[in-house]
Amino acid sequence: MSLDPYNALITAVEPDLVPRPGRLSGKRLLVKDLIDTAGIRTTYGSKIYGDHVPDRTAPAVTRLLDAGAVLVGKANLPEFAWAVMGQNPFYGTVHNPAAPGKTTGGSSAGNAAALAADMCDIGLGTDTGCSIRLPSACCETVGLKPRWGSIDMGGVFPLCPTLDTLGPMARTVEDVALVWSVLKGEPVPEPRLDGVTVGLLRRPPTVGDGRATEPSDLAEGWAADLERLGARVVEAGVPEPTANTWPLFNHEALQSHRATYPSRADEYSDVCRTKLEVARRTTVDEVADAYRALEEWRRFEPEVDLYAAPCYTQELPPEDADELEVRLRFSEFLRWVNLIGWAGLAIGNLQLIAPHDETALAAGLAWSRG
Repeated sequence: MSLDPYNALITAVEPDLVPRPGRLSGKRLLVKDLIDTAGIRTTYGSKIYGDHVPDRTAPAVTRLLDAGAVLVGKANLPEFAWAVMGQNPFYGTVHNPAAPGKTTGGSSAGNAAALAADMCDIGLGTDTGCSIRLPSACCETVGLKPRWGSIDMGGVFPLCPTLDTLGPMARTVEDVALVWSVLKGEPVPEPRLDGVTVGLLRRPPTVGDGRATEPSDLAEGWAADLERLGARVVEAGVPEPTANTWPLFNHEALQSHRATYPSRADEYSDVCRTKLEVARRTTVDEVADAYRALEEWRRFEPEVDLYAAPCYTQELPPEDADELEVRLRFSEFLRWVNLIGWAGLAIGNLQLIAPHDETALAAGLAWSRG
């Protein structure tokens, strides 16, 4: 039997037999293969970087290793982390231990699958539009997309720097909070839902592109337990952006690939190439409008302390579904959180969203302890 039946790893690493002392001592760490590790192949999920071995380790990884975590491998992901599924044409599809035959979600697919299968204890992933939270929800694990700019992104291949975040993944909120604490050098927040005002989000805002989002009452299913834990639960919404924000994403993604696209276009997959060709048609005025809208949106101050929402609302797609067909609907409760820059904590399919990491984590810890 394969040691990796879920195809969760691109590169396995022989772990140190004697872990360093520290807050994470002995915890098996799986790092998304978008994040540099010195002397260990780091492919970014691509053919182009298939033999790439970085000289330096990303600062976030170093912090975890210095705290005693034991690196066991580099996690599989879609090409350049640009997909909501666990598919990769070069390294194979990641399989979902929690829902066989269904997608793991993406793009931190290998991390979530390995956690669900107990192949590691903690993971380090990235999230630009859904990429920590969606796989955590699909694989019934836990993951935090921190507030934008709160964790050092050094040594991470960029997708869209204005939205890119780096964050912890695990099987429990407690382990996610512990890894976050090590990454930030801040204490673990005290559990808290008592007295907190939680807004039920029944319809996510759009990204300003004119495509309506779908409402869902799934958040209602968590309301009674939130109230039992002392929260005040109310209806709440989030305002719409004042312009289409996709041009910002497209512009920055194209800039991230300028060294290899279109000069090496034949080494990209059809899916990634299609997205880059769309990005090339973005105009200067569209990009300027998108940046202005994002700056305005990030000044919004909510009337609630945090929001409760699902991560996804549809039946999980099959692992071989067409990513281009499912991506927008599948990620619409998640994508806006990156745009507005807030924190999002996925506990299975429950998403707790707040302007600050500490608020989401405190609520998540209280929720997990019941």
